[in-house]
Amino acid sequence: MAERGREPVEALDGARRRALRLAGLSATPDPGMDRFARLVTRLLRVPVALVSLIEEDRQILPGTVGLPEPWAQRRALSLSHSLCRYVVDSGKPLSISDARADERLRAGPDVRDLGAVASAGIPVTDGNGLVLGALCALDHTLRTWNEGELADLQDLAAACSAELRLRIVSAQRQAAQNVLKTARVAAERAQGDAERLEHEAQAGLDHAELLLRASEELSQTSGLEDLRRRLRDLFVGVGKPSYVGLLVADDNELHRIPDPDVVHSVEHELLSLPRDAAFPSTRAMREGRTVFVPDREALVAGYGPEAVAFFDRMGFTTVLCLPLWGSRGLLGVLVTCWTNPHEVSTPERAALTAASGYTAQAVERALYLDERISIARQLQAAMLTDLPRTDALEINALYQPAADEEMIGGDWYDAYHLPRAGSGDVAPLMITVGDITGHDMHAATVMGQIRSMLRQATLDHPPYSPAAALTALDAACSVLPIDAGGTLVHARLDPLGNAGGWALTWSNAGHPPPLLRTPDGAVTPLVEHDVLLHPGLGAPRRTETRRELPPGSTLLLYTDGLVERRGQDIDAAIAQLAGLLARHGDRPLPELLRRISNRMAQPPPGDDVVLLVLRIP
Repeated sequence: MAERGREPVEALDGARRRALRLAGLSATPDPGMDRFARLVTRLLRVPVALVSLIEEDRQILPGTVGLPEPWAQRRALSLSHSLCRYVVDSGKPLSISDARADERLRAGPDVRDLGAVASAGIPVTDGNGLVLGALCALDHTLRTWNEGELADLQDLAAACSAELRLRIVSAQRQAAQNVLKTARVAAERAQGDAERLEHEAQAGLDHAELLLRASEELSQTSGLEDLRRRLRDLFVGVGKPSYVGLLVADDNELHRIPDPDVVHSVEHELLSLPRDAAFPSTRAMREGRTVFVPDREALVAGYGPEAVAFFDRMGFTTVLCLPLWGSRGLLGVLVTCWTNPHEVSTPERAALTAASGYTAQAVERALYLDERISIARQLQAAMLTDLPRTDALEINALYQPAADEEMIGGDWYDAYHLPRAGSGDVAPLMITVGDITGHDMHAATVMGQIRSMLRQATLDHPPYSPAAALTALDAACSVLPIDAGGTLVHARLDPLGNAGGWALTWSNAGHPPPLLRTPDGAVTPLVEHDVLLHPGLGAPRRTETRRELPPGSTLLLYTDGLVERRGQDIDAAIAQLAGLLARHGDRPLPELLRRISNRMAQPPPGDDVVLLVLRIP
């Protein structure tokens, strides 16, 4: 009787042994099983996760994360009193808040060798329902497992089981190909079953892959456009949606974030939706829950005619809208649409819901970054000078931000009148164009400091020598804790009385040369310059140069973002700019600046650009 009582146990052990052999699993690392362990640690936020499979007298661990040595190397543990053993024996999930207080587990290897306190395990099965082991999550502290965590673990265990089935079926299919021709009918039937199981397994793998990619891709986003671009390529594999859209919420509307690279008619037909619109996405916003529309009949029954007409034009049949929750409330809605009827399975919905959580984190981070960039842009724009009005000179300026909106630069221009000399009717004019090194808020704030200090240094040193002002600025920067490096041109324009022209006196601190167009159309670079502005250079000797500008002359100052491109020669770019000034220098100044900006902006500049132009009437 004792021998007969052991036969079922031996049969089960033999079946498990055959299944593990077909799956190619042993007490060695397996990349696929390690991936499931990684997903468990990320979704449930636990330090240790195991894919534990049962042999006769031990549990093998082909998939692990967080195992201490020597178990991480051995990939095997004792079977007695283990969480996996009880899950296998019962065939049911088991979750424990404190294994140290559990009579079944406290003497087992999970507590003794791995230091587990809280543990949860879900059965992993083969295609016949035989429990091969468990997908386990272990924590070193007391923990109450909530329903969502256990549901996530259940979904991952289902995907893990699907991969095991796929491996087993693939091995069995290979064997089936070697049977005699008389077994062809049976082999074809087995092949059909294998394809069905393979499809199910592939779907499970796609869902697991989606979660892994979402956790990796969406953690690196830097703005809403970047997030929208990454979402485009995130959803692949079985059940891939025809369209994935991102809508960001404010108090009363949902605003769609268009794909920056691919034109979708859906994104330009409805860029925003009021909160009370009868659409699935706005219902998800109002009710803060997932909204699923399986087909057109459900859309007609539950939503307004505007929504029905819109989805008909787009050709969408099935729609799933997932709310995006952040730390401050609802951030928006993730919309997935299919053109053909699509049945969203429970594992697929769980995977999409988890992906929406990663999306919500990325949206919250992007909104924060966009808000900071907007504030920096406003700060930078506020520091740009209103140009002085004078009938004696024409003056105009253009500021063009970098193509990358995150690049907050230190480019600036300045122009202001000096006190009149004697009884003259026309006041001298001081102009500056400069570029502080850096592309962040620090560069913008340092630019504001340097701009103000240079104004003060100029006005404190009559007769307002540009070189004297720059020398005073160098001295101040060498003493004050201002990390100010960059280039600039600082110049004074003095009227020449009855002659009608002006005298230009300038000092160049390592800046690209200003360009002077004379009335005959010739353009001359004003190449005289000194070293750049930098606190480490101390107080270098600053020089200045004087040149008379006859009536009809045009003077152009600019920053290096206009002429510097990676892989291009800057001298050739300055020559191109000089050619544009020669051809179009007699046009109205706003038109001249637009032409220069349009012609020189290919490819788009990676740095801010400032242009300042003056003309002697």
